Amino acid sequence: MHPYLKHILEDIANAHCTDLPIESAYKKSFEEETDDIEKWVKGDLNEHTFGYYCGLQPEQFLPVEQLTTAEIKIVNEAFKRMMLTYNHDITLPEHLPGKTVYSMLVNTLNEKTFIPKDGFVSFDNCSGYPPDCIFKEHCSCLNIWNSLPEHDTDIFNIETESL
Repeated sequence: MHPYLKHILEDIANAHCTDLPIESAYKKSFEEETDDIEKWVKGDLNEHTFGYYCGLQPEQFLPVEQLTTAEIKIVNEAFKRMMLTYNHDITLPEHLPGKTVYSMLVNTLNEKTFIPKDGFVSFDNCSGYPPDCIFKEHCSCLNIWNSLPEHDTDIFNIETESL
């Protein structure tokens, strides 16, 4: 085991949110709820990075090349558990290599977000367009894309004039 791994896992454990305010959305008026939705759509709720909220920085994590596959799996699972304490998760393709998952998780620390009082926020890197997907051959949409006849890929380019 890498000697620094113990410290990374301690840092992740210490980053768990223990005081997430529980405030029911039902206490808000319809107008307040609508205002929150508008702010969310505009991105106005995303003032700080996830690292700001949890207190972790990417520099605290070892380069992926210095960890074994087993160590990467341990860190990934610990990081995902920590994210859940902030009502956050990450959407990734099912068979993505552990090294890529590790890099994506650490990168969430740089992503602007907000901490919801109810519900969840998911970091999602899917564009829905496999040719440009960052996950390449691991893209979750690839099976659907490949099942379409070559000429049917135009369904992704919808003409709004006919609507």
